[in-house]
Amino acid sequence: MSTAESDGISARYRETETERLLTFDADGRTAAIAQNIEGYAMLKVRPTAEGDELERYYGFDMALDHAAELLGVAPNALPIPDGAADMGM
Repeated sequence: MSTAESDGISARYRETETERLLTFDADGRTAAIAQNIEGYAMLKVRPTAEGDELERYYGFDMALDHAAELLGVAPNALPIPDGAADMGM
C-alpha cells in the first residue's frame, strides 16, 4: 500500500487478490479507480472501492478526470501514490 496527500485530498493505493485500487477522499467525498490485478484491463471508476461501477476508461487521465469530478476538485489536484502511477492501458 502507498499513500499521498495534497491540499486536503488523500489518496491510497492498494492491491487485493483481484484488483488494483486507487481511492480518494476529499471533504467527505470519495472516489475510486479499479483495475484488474494484472494491470491491463480498462479502469473502472466507482464512488467507493466497493461501490458500483459508474464508467470504464482505457486511459488513466480520463479516469482521473471522472474521479476529480466526483470529488469536486480539479484533476491536477489529485495526488497519485507511487504504486498507482502506471495504471491504465
